[in-house]
Amino acid sequence: MSADQISYVAFLRAVNVGKRKVEMARLRDELTELGLGPVRTYIASGNVFFSAPGGSHAQREALRARIEARLAGAFGFEIPTALYTLDEVEDAWAAAPFATMERAEHERFSLFFTTGALNPAVLPQASPKGEWEVIGVRGATAYVLYRLAEGRGPANPVPLLERAFGVQGTGRFHHTVEKIITAAKAAGRSKG
Repeated sequence: MSADQISYVAFLRAVNVGKRKVEMARLRDELTELGLGPVRTYIASGNVFFSAPGGSHAQREALRARIEARLAGAFGFEIPTALYTLDEVEDAWAAAPFATMERAEHERFSLFFTTGALNPAVLPQASPKGEWEVIGVRGATAYVLYRLAEGRGPANPVPLLERAFGVQGTGRFHHTVEKIITAAKAAGRSKG
């Protein structure tokens, strides 16, 4: 990777859910045709890593807009994309308050990756029944604690969190984010 190339991770919202089918091979092809560096995916839930030039806020927003426009044209529906540098994903994962929390058997930890900075003044955010709650924010990432009831997860909080924070976003479980980081780093090493 040249000096002006940055390693990015794109988190795509709501792919391969219901009728929103996105084949990973086609996704990689579409993003490669945008001129992005070697494009790799991790599982079929919309985790993509690649390299691209730049890094300023304006360059990132332009890149995110290009990605979203390309994917909407290719797949026929909007695919909101939270675009982070790999370093930012690592920082968000490392800063998660979950490391200091004891997780009960019925609890799950998740990171909510978004398209913009989150205002902590919007907190607290929680479901009325206590099935989930935001336990912190850092930059464009929120940390969500889920509680299972009778083995079932709560209703998806993403639409509520998007409205509350005025952003678009998508969640990934804490342990999945660690695997995404590992896969993205391995892909970066394999590029030479």
